[in-house]
Amino acid sequence: MMAKVWNFIFFQVGWFACVLGAAHNQAFWAVLGTLLYVFFHIWQSEDRKAEGVLLCKAFLYGVSADSLIMNLGFLGFNDVWPSQYLSPAWMWALWILVASTINGSLIWLKGRPILGAALGAIAGPLSYEAGMKLGAGNWGMGDKLPGMALISLVWAVAIPLFFYWNKTTSDRA
Repeated sequence: MMAKVWNFIFFQVGWFACVLGAAHNQAFWAVLGTLLYVFFHIWQSEDRKAEGVLLCKAFLYGVSADSLIMNLGFLGFNDVWPSQYLSPAWMWALWILVASTINGSLIWLKGRPILGAALGAIAGPLSYEAGMKLGAGNWGMGDKLPGMALISLVWAVAIPLFFYWNKTTSDRA
């Protein structure tokens, strides 16, 4: 039980560190700290290989989705390292961090794909909006609704997909 609580706490700390770091063009230390936590998370996992595979898949999904939405002009990010054509590294760390909650603080969603999709569809865009309000980026094209709708779709798919990937690569299924 305490591991899930710590997972939730580290997720929140990592989220704020990455977003505030990006807002002040100081994301490097936040990303480094988040990745150190992620390595610890994998190390203490029951099935390290499956956890690593899940986090890698989530990373690829997130970078692809955010980069596409960004290049379509619906999102703009501060601290754009490493490329103006890819979502920034601090967002990569956040995708990995979210995936680290699948076997942690979000385990209660296991076997509940509709609830996971609903949570993703609501919490995803709200998280991005909070990041924008804190100065980590902006909604492109001057209207946030299309960007929020795309983010909602991305996250409605992401949460159930991450649980599916976890189930198919893990002995914990």
